[in-house]
Amino acid sequence: MGKNEGQIVIKKYANRRLYNTGTSTYVTLDDLAVMVKRGEDFVVQDAKSGEDITHSVLTQIIFEQESKTGNTLLPISFLRQLISFYGDQMQMVVPSYLEHSMQAFTEQQAQMREQITKAFGETPLGKNLKVPLQLVEEQVRRNTEMFHQAMQMFSPFMAAPAAKETKKAEAKDIDELKEQLRALQTKLDNLG
Repeated sequence: MGKNEGQIVIKKYANRRLYNTGTSTYVTLDDLAVMVKRGEDFVVQDAKSGEDITHSVLTQIIFEQESKTGNTLLPISFLRQLISFYGDQMQMVVPSYLEHSMQAFTEQQAQMREQITKAFGETPLGKNLKVPLQLVEEQVRRNTEMFHQAMQMFSPFMAAPAAKETKKAEAKDIDELKEQLRALQTKLDNLG
């Protein structure tokens, strides 16, 4: 079985154009973002060298998504923390932690959607929808605690001073989340 078997191969040319070998069409970064959302598995290769450049292209998609819309997913505090891990002894555990966290969050998101559908019927964008703020706050709290515990396992001497900083960051993240949820609720009310 070949390395990329079952995956769509996207070739990136020197002129920065992207070519989907599966559909024999040129695509854009926006098209690739849609493919990701649909769960389509693809790999991006440099057309000349054959080098796998999927990571840098996905990073570019994130950069464009963050720049294009006012709805950024990556808070400044998170970006600062992430940057601080480069070259740190914790660098090797961060990718697997983030992957595990996002997987858990995706599963919890599906459960939350199920609960919302049960509570409000099949039209979650209906006028009477109130975002379950407590559920989201609790999840942020739980994930923050889980991250702090993981960091303690690898670096026990950081435990005491990090606790205060974690609480401050957690409170700030929750405040940002509340503000985003209020804005979403206002949009939903306006739709109704």
